[in-house]
Amino acid sequence: MMGNGDVERGKSAKNRNNQSYYAATGGTYGDEYSDSQWTSWLVPMIVVANVLMFVLIMFVNDCPKNININNYNNMVRGGNNGGCVAKFLGRFSFQPVRENPLFGPSSSALEKLGALQWNKIVHKHQAWRLVSCIWLHAGVIHLLANMISLVFIGVRLEQQFGFVRVGVIYLLSGIGGSVLSALFIQSSISVGASGALFGLLGAMFAELLTNWTIYTNKVAALFTLIVIIAINLAVGILPHVDNFAHIGGFVSGFLLGFALLIRPQYGWSGSRNHPSDTRLKSKYMAHQLILWITATILFIAGLTVGLVMLFKGENGNDKCGWCHYISCVPTSKWSCDN
Repeated sequence: MMGNGDVERGKSAKNRNNQSYYAATGGTYGDEYSDSQWTSWLVPMIVVANVLMFVLIMFVNDCPKNININNYNNMVRGGNNGGCVAKFLGRFSFQPVRENPLFGPSSSALEKLGALQWNKIVHKHQAWRLVSCIWLHAGVIHLLANMISLVFIGVRLEQQFGFVRVGVIYLLSGIGGSVLSALFIQSSISVGASGALFGLLGAMFAELLTNWTIYTNKVAALFTLIVIIAINLAVGILPHVDNFAHIGGFVSGFLLGFALLIRPQYGWSGSRNHPSDTRLKSKYMAHQLILWITATILFIAGLTVGLVMLFKGENGNDKCGWCHYISCVPTSKWSCDN
């Protein structure tokens, strides 16, 4: 997961005119919207929660204990996966690199603590896994990549729109990504906050479009955002990367962005102090309201249909025979069979 943004605060940030979280992508808006309105605390708390959850996973994983059992079984079968990585960490040491190259726990530990697993959701009624998997990560590399991206993307969004709207987008996008992933990936587990992060990217994209008239350098901002999103989605076609979670999260966040990140049209706040005949008649422009209504309906309908299909035990691949290529494209270097 990759991200770009601006997290500077304090005097240096306030002295830069027309600055926004699109600063790194070239988009700016007028002084009416330039200053941060909220202090970001939710995003840092999410980062802390993810780190603590990873520590808990490694504690439960207890590689030294499990590796002895696994090595014994492998010796019986005539093989060996090797020893724990960073043994000085004791029970917090990582699984062998051949088993988990991301420096993290075993798949059984992740499954035990709430990884996304189709069979358990559908047949064992563990719907909570649609949420719990968002807080789990497969390894240190996975965790660092997602948390750095979350800070770059989320802090500025929270400063501009507040913790409630950003929190709702983050959580619902994560669930949307989980639903789409479970519909198409049913033979393995999936973990990570990437779906929620893609939701924030989608919300940024929607916010730029719905509030288009208040921005300068909007074409440059749009182009840069598209490039960032395209690169992240392209990474998703590699093996062991859940691109369905990315896409489900992005679409969810994109729709929620139209519904939750709408801004009054430029000049509306100041016009309230003008004579009645010179005031702007509407707080929002017509296209903003149309997008708000349409996006809200599409999100509710899409999530409802996805959940119904999931709990009925349907396989998304039966409805779309080529969709598996969205998450993994086989080449001479790797296979997508497993």
